[in-house]
Amino acid sequence: MLNKVIYIAREAGEVLSSGFGKNFSIEYKTNLANLVTEFDKKSEKTIIDFIKKEFPTHSVLAEESGRHDSTSKYLWVIDPLDGTTNFAHGLPIFSVSIGVQKNGEMIYGVVYDVMRDAMYSAEKGSGAFCNGRKLSVSSNDDLHKSVLVTGFPYNVHENPDFAFERFNAFLRVARAVRRLGSAAIDMCYVAEGVFDGFWEVSLNAWDMAAGKLLIEEAGGIVTDFQGKPMNIFDKQILASNGKVHSAMIDTLRV
Repeated sequence: MLNKVIYIAREAGEVLSSGFGKNFSIEYKTNLANLVTEFDKKSEKTIIDFIKKEFPTHSVLAEESGRHDSTSKYLWVIDPLDGTTNFAHGLPIFSVSIGVQKNGEMIYGVVYDVMRDAMYSAEKGSGAFCNGRKLSVSSNDDLHKSVLVTGFPYNVHENPDFAFERFNAFLRVARAVRRLGSAAIDMCYVAEGVFDGFWEVSLNAWDMAAGKLLIEEAGGIVTDFQGKPMNIFDKQILASNGKVHSAMIDTLRV
């Protein structure tokens, strides 16, 4: 089944790469910062059509079309284009993210970094990989030597959950803080050991579903800002290599 998730993530990625840099229609959801392109929708249709054909009884939760319910113990959580703003502006940092739950537990996570042709995949209990290479989080245990990554919600101007204060706090203590524009890719880089930690507020389930499993299977930790267990429907996420986790929790206190 994991191979089928990987297959359809790649197919959706090919839809996106075919439209990248071309003229396409853009719509707005909640505000001018929250875009959706015709390729978000085409990518999502590609994935859902595949699920309906291969796994017709499975449930789906997708960013653009919402919940497609059934009585199945399986739930596919789909972001057909994570990094829509980047895609729309010609910045080649965007991904397809697919997580699959069984009885509420994430068992498969796949993120396809389209323009790098990097396929990240994880199966519960079997490790995390990128193009077949096993992943491991970084070994750095000093927050002052850490490179971190974050993102901001579409309503950042309202400063939800002290987003500005927390960003400023990390700028003061970390070696560097990056902001790439695709939470799924951010989390892949934590799993890969590129970044030591990631935090964000107001993400949706489809942003985090695959990435959470990838980080955990690579040896990292994913919690809320207090260090408590979190699930993909929570609105706070803190992910790290585990070694700087407590220092990041201390920094997040405002």
